[in-house]
Amino acid sequence: MHLLVALEDSEPGWAALEFACREHGDDEITVLHAVDPTSSGYGEVAHLGPDALLERQREEAQDLLSSAEDRAAEEGCSIDTAVVTGQPADVIVDYATENAIDLIVVGSHGRTGFSRVLLGSVAERVARQAPVPVTIVR
Repeated sequence: MHLLVALEDSEPGWAALEFACREHGDDEITVLHAVDPTSSGYGEVAHLGPDALLERQREEAQDLLSSAEDRAAEEGCSIDTAVVTGQPADVIVDYATENAIDLIVVGSHGRTGFSRVLLGSVAERVARQAPVPVTIVR
């Protein structure tokens, strides 16, 4: 079985990685981080420029995935890592489709009420669009 863990630096994101290692430690696990070039702090694009901002986001993604490798090793788990650029839900689903993924594991943000209706969440969009089963971890 080949699992795809969509990782962001959040408690639910790390819980998704821990779940995958605990429950599927003997399976092939790829940990993916999506760099979203449209998400930046106030003024970052104007201050850094779009190319520099994207490069900084990619460097931060590599640091995050390096931490994921360390955490997985602590769990006795071996992982592969990948960074993709684009709207997170879309690139997660695309990666799963293009790489023969059997299961996607993603952390939940636990959004409720109006913000969930208005904004949606990456986990919900992945679950709706994915060509394979999705496990959402809190």
